[in-house]
Amino acid sequence: MKHYIWDSYFVELFDACVDEYDEGNKDFESWFSDEDQDFLKAIGCREREFFDFVEDNVSSGGEDPTAITALLIAAVRRDYFLTIQKGVPSTKVIVPSELPAKTADMDGYVWLPRIIAKARAKLKGEMDPDTMFCCGGDRAFLSKHDIHPADFLRVVWAADGDDQKILDYVKSRKA
Repeated sequence: MKHYIWDSYFVELFDACVDEYDEGNKDFESWFSDEDQDFLKAIGCREREFFDFVEDNVSSGGEDPTAITALLIAAVRRDYFLTIQKGVPSTKVIVPSELPAKTADMDGYVWLPRIIAKARAKLKGEMDPDTMFCCGGDRAFLSKHDIHPADFLRVVWAADGDDQKILDYVKSRKA
């Protein structure tokens, strides 16, 4: 993989997968060549999570998440994967039952405990295939608080396990 142009490869692959989905092919496992699979592994991305971004993009008419949003999220995950994990994938998987409830709150911020747990799992590459960081519920929370999904991942990473730092950041985003 050429690291200098990984972002271009990502966007080209995203666009090609959108075309596949638009043509009715929802069998995402058939979308990726061996080279594509190697690329995704090299940036710490699973095929299913790539599919989830494509599916939500198409379902929203190309608006949410955009290819650029997916790229920015992938960039944070890639950075974490390469710098913290040294390119070694985690073998742990966070299953949906281990996540805080959708109604759980932190200091009155409903959804915050859940999205923090999902962000940590996303950073580490530990998302269950049936769970998505930046799903509709996540996007609603982040939009309400004017936080870009990639920025939220960075805040969670920088907080290094300190939920209070994340809460303080969310509180600072009040309009």
